[in-house]
Amino acid sequence: MIPINTIEELITKHSTLEKDLSSGILDNKLFAEKSKEYSDVNEIILNAKKYLSFEKEKQELEKILEDNTSDKELKNMAELELVDLKSQHEINEKKLKLFLLPKDEADKKNAIIEIRAGTGGLEASLFASDLFKMYEKVSNKKKWSLELISISRSDAGGLKEVIASIKGTNIYSTLKYESGVHRVQRVPDTETQGRVHTSAATVAVLPEAEEVDLKINDSDLRIDVFRAGGPGGQSVNTTDSAVRITHIPTGLSVSQQDEKSQHKNKAKGMKILRARLYELERSRIDQERSEDRKTKIGTGDRSERIRTYNFPQGRVTDHRINLTLHKLEEFLEGEAFDEMIESLTLQAQEESLSNLK
Repeated sequence: MIPINTIEELITKHSTLEKDLSSGILDNKLFAEKSKEYSDVNEIILNAKKYLSFEKEKQELEKILEDNTSDKELKNMAELELVDLKSQHEINEKKLKLFLLPKDEADKKNAIIEIRAGTGGLEASLFASDLFKMYEKVSNKKKWSLELISISRSDAGGLKEVIASIKGTNIYSTLKYESGVHRVQRVPDTETQGRVHTSAATVAVLPEAEEVDLKINDSDLRIDVFRAGGPGGQSVNTTDSAVRITHIPTGLSVSQQDEKSQHKNKAKGMKILRARLYELERSRIDQERSEDRKTKIGTGDRSERIRTYNFPQGRVTDHRINLTLHKLEEFLEGEAFDEMIESLTLQAQEESLSNLK
């Protein structure tokens, strides 16, 4: 049951925003802010008004049903209307509860995605490469912009590690459930006996933090420069362009050497460091808010096994919601990705709703 005064406040807010926007006295910045706020509230306002009128409409229909002078046809119609009204009321209540849930401020941010080969040697690096290609395909389909920050290749076209920045609309809210251990079961090309091998890769999705989100003092940083090294110990270039940035208070360290310019390497390194520090602070706050609660969607801990890609059976299983899709190839092509994400998001919302007092 949602408090009536909460609904009334929502309707009043909608009305006030409407008046402000039509007043013609707002500057461009304020107009843009209030327009965005109005757009959000406008999506739910009809549900709010129907929720508010529910009791009155219900009483009117019940009055008809209790009235002995009402004819049978009218009572039948009232009975059907009452069933529809109650059903619609449940839908409105759920939509309003979802709307009123505390918003994750990071949901609308761009994201930094880090993929690393885990246990399984060469096969793990090939799987890490497959995962990265999947996220590239998802980004293309959604018209997102994916930019490589750093990449470390292994033999046979695999990836030891890759870090990329993804920009677009609501990136973090779509990709945040990808953090964790992804496990693959398949027969490697080098396997002569046809045995299925299991290997893994870890994925970390971090909201990209802006300078306004997180203040990093220069005095808290130690910056070391060194000569970039290539495969086999050979030098990539002859200048000290590689950068290692250490955040002294937390001990977090980022190394960057992909660019030939020390300035560019430092900028990329700071982008990764800022995202990791921002996520560290978010995790600390979340832990304080819910010390004993662990949602079904998982903690986002990178050590937590979240999904298995089984090639012999052509299936992908998400262990957090016990969902199996028998369309592995489509999933890796980015075709069935939304189906999984929508189920994860729905489960997270249900979990949040059940924790509302």
